Parts: sequence; C-alpha cells; structure tokens
Amino acid sequence: MTANIEKLTGLVDQLKNRKILIIGDVGLDEYVIGTVRRISPEAPVPIVEVQEEDKRLGLSGNVAANVASLGGNPLLLGIVGDDGAAEIFRQQLKRDKCSSDYLVVDESRPTTRKLRVMAGQHHVVRVDFERKKFLSPEMEEKLLSQVKKLIPQCDGVILEDYAKGMLTARVIQEVIKIAHEHKKIVTLDPHHTTPIDLYKGVDYMTPNTSEALALSELKIDDLRSPSDTLHEVGEALLKRTQARAVVVTRGKDGMSIFSKLGPAQGQHIPTFAQSVFDVTGAGDTVIATLTLALTAGIGLEDACLLSNYAAGVVVGKIGCVSAEPTELKTYIREHKI
Repeated sequence: MTANIEKLTGLVDQLKNRKILIIGDVGLDEYVIGTVRRISPEAPVPIVEVQEEDKRLGLSGNVAANVASLGGNPLLLGIVGDDGAAEIFRQQLKRDKCSSDYLVVDESRPTTRKLRVMAGQHHVVRVDFERKKFLSPEMEEKLLSQVKKLIPQCDGVILEDYAKGMLTARVIQEVIKIAHEHKKIVTLDPHHTTPIDLYKGVDYMTPNTSEALALSELKIDDLRSPSDTLHEVGEALLKRTQARAVVVTRGKDGMSIFSKLGPAQGQHIPTFAQSVFDVTGAGDTVIATLTLALTAGIGLEDACLLSNYAAGVVVGKIGCVSAEPTELKTYIREHKI
C-alpha cells in the first residue's frame, strides 16, 4: 500500500471533535523508575534505586487519553472501586482532559492498578492489584442504564475487553444492539479468552496476531503456511462475527486488513515504527485512531494508515502514552513508504 502523505496529514484534522463512547475495564498505571547498581544480599534480585514515580491512565483509560490527545471527545464508561486509587484515576482523567462523570462505582472490587518497577527503559517487575470477576446483575443494570443515555450523544462506540469481568455476555450484546439501533458503529479491541460468538455484530475489530489466532479457533497445524494461516484466520473472524472488517495488528510486521467492503481483502500495511522502546498501549492507540477516523467518514484504508502511523509514534516512547495531531503529522511526513 502506498501512502499519500499530504492527503494523510490533511486527514488528521478530521479526527477532531468526534465524540466517542469507550466502554471497558479501566485501571491506573503506576511507574517506579530508577537505576540498578547491585544485587540484593537478601535474595538474588536487583535493587532499584528510585529516581522518579509516575501515574498514568491504563486499560480503557489509555484509550480515552488517546482519543482526547487526537482532538476527540471521549466518554469513558468503566468500573472503579470505592477507594483511593479511584480518586487518583479521576485526577488523571482530568489531567488528560477526559471526563470522570460516567465512571460507575462497584464497592465489591478494588480499582485495578498495575505497578511497574523499571530500571531505565527495562521492566524489572510488574505488580497487579485487581479482582477479576463478572458484574452482578445489579451492576449490569447500572452500566446499561448509562449506555442507553450516552449512545445517542456519541459518534461511535469502542468496546475494550481486558477480561476483568466488566464486559459480560449481556453487556457486550446489549451495547451492540443499542448502538446499531442508533446507527452508531462499534469497534472492538478483543480479548483472546472471550468466546468469539459474544462479539457477533461488532462492525470493526482490532486483534493482535495471537488474539486473532486464538479467537479464530482454527487448528493451526492444519494450515499450509504463515500467509495462509493469517488469511484463513481473517476469513474465520469475519464469518464468526459478521464484522465489516478485521484489522490484525502485527507488531513489527505492521497490520493486515480483512474486509467485506471491497478491495481491502488481505491487504497489508507495513510498520512505520523506526524506534521501538515499549509496545505497551500501542493497541489502544490503534483502536482510538481508527474509530475517530471511521466516525469522521474516512475510508478504511486511510483510517488504518493513520492508525499505524499513530502506533509508530507511541512505541517510540515509554509506557502508555498517546500521540498529538501535530506530532502525528510530523511523523507521517518523516516516515514515508
């Protein structure tokens, strides 16, 4: 695929002011960053001498931050606990120009936190504070009540499945139904452990390669070659979900588009990343950019190109970060294909 650079840079401005409803698990990303000079005398582990600490929006919160950074208006609908981490999460939302008005409190679970200890650019350990469980029927009702209020206001919906228990079978299918009743597109960042049939009816989905393989439920040993594998996986996901398109993100190999809409069947887009420091959150950037572009009326191929360029921006940084319009335009001009 050949990118029209001037056309793409012009399309970046069309991402602004799109209102996107993001529904999914939320969490707080915490970073403890320092240097390692010696091994502990207590156990064979490195001692990290802390130099700085940082807190950022994680999980669906990072998707919301990406939408806001690109000029969109995110409506984040997620579940938090009744705890101090929830308050910090709300403060981070405000810092990143996202509203916390639509968060739902579930007193039976803590707010998810992921603490990463790092030596320079290298992860030493990650500590997760969370409780994975499905929502109670009462919490499902609270969530779906918000969905019914918010979908008429938005331009599109993102379902972010991190398998923490918020996106139950009922929630997924009700969101898709309500969105389509209001003629809103639904994009999905899936999780490999969720049964594929629960995703039936989504318009676009963006699995990575391993997620796509798992969700397809194909026996890979029966397939003929890597290219055949990917093609058959894409076809299987299209058939099982009835999606308009499946965009498989492939890390250093770019992304591949499988679509019912025309010539994009099996089309490949190479990566634009020149420096890769951290792939954390790259998938969040892809689905945020793709959804903004599609709701702005940008065609699928150009939407995918923009998404791939935006991912190239963020993997050159550390942690869950986002790309800004000026930064994205500069990156597009500097990384022609």
